[in-house]
Amino acid sequence: MAIRKIRVMGDDVLTKKCREVKEMTPRIRELIDDMFETMYSEYGVGLAAPQVGILKQIVVIDVDDDNPLVMINPRILETSGEQTGDEGCLSLPGQYGQVTRPDYVKATAYDENMEPYEIEGTGLLARAICHETDHLKGKMFVELVEGELHGPQEEE
Repeated sequence: MAIRKIRVMGDDVLTKKCREVKEMTPRIRELIDDMFETMYSEYGVGLAAPQVGILKQIVVIDVDDDNPLVMINPRILETSGEQTGDEGCLSLPGQYGQVTRPDYVKATAYDENMEPYEIEGTGLLARAICHETDHLKGKMFVELVEGELHGPQEEE
């Protein structure tokens, strides 16, 4: 496993649409492992393959330390409700902005064994699924920010 360089806003790879993964290969398995290691090294909760320069529909998410997710070729099937809160991105370090996302998401994807599954999530998981699947379409959260970007909140 290796920590990969995270591409930052302004890099063209972050604006491109990703290709579907047709089959699991040793290189894709290694990419998934590297994505988890990279995400954890930056204390993130999600990372999409284009953020490490790979235009494939692969996302890793870990919002609760107990259930890390691999989502290959993810598709959002259903959303409802809404939540508004600060959102950040490893491709825009130190910057946050208010973003409204669905509070409930139902999605389908393939796991690291290319087995299909469905997942439902609320709160942070719903936000992460939406945020990371947007990356696969070449969209970044800054397109949805309400108001101005800001740095981390000052602790009192």
